Amino acid sequence: MPAQAELDVLLQKATRRRLAKFDELRGKVTQTGEFWDVVVITAADKKQELAYQQQLSEKLKRKELPLGVHYHVFVDPPGPKIGNGGSTLHVLQCLEEMYGDKWTSLIIIIIHSGGYSQRLPHASALGKIFTALPFGDPIYQMLELKLAMYIDFPTHMNPGVLITCADDIELYSTGATEVIKFDKPGFTALAHPSDLTIGTTHGVFVLDSSALSEKELEYRSCHRFLHKPNIEKMHQSGAVCIRRNCSQPDSSGEHNDLKMDYKYVYTDSLFYIDHSIAKQLLTFFKQLDSLCCEIDAYGDFLQALGPGATHDYTKITDNITKEGSQLGEIRQKLFSLLKGTSLNVIVLNNSRFYHIGTTQEYLFHFTSDSKLKLELGFLSKAFSIFPDKAENSDISACIIQSILDSRCVVAPASVIEYSRLGPEVSVGANSIISGCCISANADVPPNSFVSSLSIRFNGKVMYVSVVLGVEDNLKKNVKLLSDIHSLQFFGISLLQCLDLWDLRVSDQLFSGDKTSLGLWTARIFPVCSTLSDSVRVSLKMLNAVQNKSAFKLNGWKLLSIEEMLFHKDVEDMLKFRQQIYEEITLQRHKEKSDL
Repeated sequence: MPAQAELDVLLQKATRRRLAKFDELRGKVTQTGEFWDVVVITAADKKQELAYQQQLSEKLKRKELPLGVHYHVFVDPPGPKIGNGGSTLHVLQCLEEMYGDKWTSLIIIIIHSGGYSQRLPHASALGKIFTALPFGDPIYQMLELKLAMYIDFPTHMNPGVLITCADDIELYSTGATEVIKFDKPGFTALAHPSDLTIGTTHGVFVLDSSALSEKELEYRSCHRFLHKPNIEKMHQSGAVCIRRNCSQPDSSGEHNDLKMDYKYVYTDSLFYIDHSIAKQLLTFFKQLDSLCCEIDAYGDFLQALGPGATHDYTKITDNITKEGSQLGEIRQKLFSLLKGTSLNVIVLNNSRFYHIGTTQEYLFHFTSDSKLKLELGFLSKAFSIFPDKAENSDISACIIQSILDSRCVVAPASVIEYSRLGPEVSVGANSIISGCCISANADVPPNSFVSSLSIRFNGKVMYVSVVLGVEDNLKKNVKLLSDIHSLQFFGISLLQCLDLWDLRVSDQLFSGDKTSLGLWTARIFPVCSTLSDSVRVSLKMLNAVQNKSAFKLNGWKLLSIEEMLFHKDVEDMLKFRQQIYEEITLQRHKEKSDL
C-alpha cells in the first residue's frame, strides 16, 4: 500500500472529484442510472416532516439538488419511538404503497434524520440533514454532501436500498481502476479501519480469516458483526487486525516516525440491502400488529448476519435507551428471519469516517485544523459578508452565510451561521451562534451556544433564543423535582440559576413528561416580539448566571426547547435565511461590477 502522505492526496483527489461531479448535476435533470431514483429522508413527527418538506422544496426551487428525482420525507407513525430500524421498515411500507410493484426495481437511498438533535441543538428545529457546511456555492448542507460522497454508487448498484444516517461523513479513495459495487444478494456494508476505542462506540466486523491485502478497496465476507463491543470482546472474536512495524497515527491523525505494531478494527457506516431482503423485512413488518419499541438498523439487523452470528445479543439491552417489553421478542424474530443471510463487506482501507453529531465535534471539524476541513476544503468565511479588516477576528473562526459588521469581533474556534451581527458585538471563543440577529452592543461569553427560533404563538410570529453552554447536556434528566440541583446550565447548578432568575421550582417549570425533567423541558427561555430582542434578553439571562447577579424572568412568557419545536415557524426561519442570502448575493454582484 502507498505511504500515508500519498494516500492522503489520493483521498483528497477522490473527494474533490465527487464534489465536482455532484456540482455538475445540481439543478439538472438526471438521466436514468445516473443518480438515485428515490431519495428518502425520515422524520420523527409531523412538525419535522413539514420542516423537511419545506426545505426540500426550497432547495429544488433554487436548483441546489439534482432534478428529475423523487424526493420524499416519510414520518414515523405516531406513538412510541421505533428507532432507525423501525423507521426503515416503515419506509419500505410507504414505498410499496406509493410505487406498487415498481418499488422493487428502484435504486433507493434512505437517510435517517428523525432525531431531535439534542447534542447539536441548533439543528433541532430544521434537522441535522440540513446542517450548513462551510463551503460550496450555494452553501452545501449535509444533504448535498452525503449525496455528493455517494455520487458513484447508483451507477454500480443493483435495484435495492442504501441505508445511512444524517450526521456522518464517509470519505474514501478506491484506487485507479476499482469502483464500489453493490451487486451481491443479501446485505453489503462499507468498512473503515479504526482504532479499538472507536470500535467500542460503533459496529465492528469480524472478517473471514483470509489475509488482508491492504489494497485501497477489497471485497470480503463477514463472519460476524459485533455492535458496540468492548475491547476484550473484539480480541476474543478475532476482530482485531495488526499492521506490523508501521508509523503510528497520533491523536490528531498525523503519522509520526515511531515504528510499531498498530492494532485496529473495521467499523461500520452505511449498508445496502437488495430487494429480496427488503421484501422479507417488509413482510415481517406487516405481520406485526404494531411496533412499540426501538429497533436499531445496525444492531438488530446486522448482528443476525454471517455464519458466526449467535442469538445472545437478543437478550442484551445495555445499548437500548428505553427497553420495550416487545424488544426481546422482535429481536428473536428478526434473528430467525435473517439468520444465514450473507453480510458482504467492502473494505475501504483508505477511508475516513467522521461524525458531526455533537457541539464539540461540530466546533472541532469546522474551526480546528482537522483533516476533514482540509479534505473538503472548508472555508473560514463561506458565502458571507465579513470584511477582512474586521478587528481582532480570528481566521480559525468559521462564518457561514452570515452578515457581520467590520467592527464586530469573533474569537477563535467559534462558528457563526445564518446570522446578522452588528458593530458592537463580540463573540467569545468556542461558541456557536445560529439564526441570530444581534444588532445592539453585546458580549457573548466564551463556550456559549446561542440559537434563535421563530415560533407561531396565538396566530402571531414571535421569537425565542436558546442560550446554553456548548457542553451543557440536554439529554440528562431527573425524575424528581428534588433532584434538579444535579442539572447544570453553563456549568452551574440549575437550582442556583433559577434563584438568580427569580423562578420557583414547581411542576409548571417543566413541559411534557413530568418524570423526565431536564434542560430540554425546562421552561426558562423568554418569548419576545422581535428576533434581536430575543437574543438580547436571553444573553441577559446568561450574564446574570455568569456574574451571579439577579435578572427576573418571572414576568415573561417562558418556553422549553421541547415547546419551541412544537410551536416553530419554519417559514419565518427560512425567510430570514433567504433575506441574508439575497443581501449577500446583491453585495457580491455590486463588488463584481465595481471591479
